[in-house]
Amino acid sequence: MNQRQGTAATGSIISAIGSYFLTFSGHPIWGLFAGVIAVPLGVLGMIFAASPRVRGGIVSLLAIVFGAIAVVISILGIIGVIIF
Repeated sequence: MNQRQGTAATGSIISAIGSYFLTFSGHPIWGLFAGVIAVPLGVLGMIFAASPRVRGGIVSLLAIVFGAIAVVISILGIIGVIIF
């Protein structure tokens, strides 16, 4: 039986990594948006990974962690933009 990578898992990790790029390139609001998208997509990816035909549970778990950290960093970036 061939397993395929879950679309939600792939989307969540791309969104989480993209959040860092957006935040550190001077767009923390878009980084926050991408980080917030990464977390529910990661949860959805973990739900889909429960199926024996879909893989991506570890990727989804990493995306949830990276997404949560990205949200915090983006919020700090927004605060930094407002203060300075």
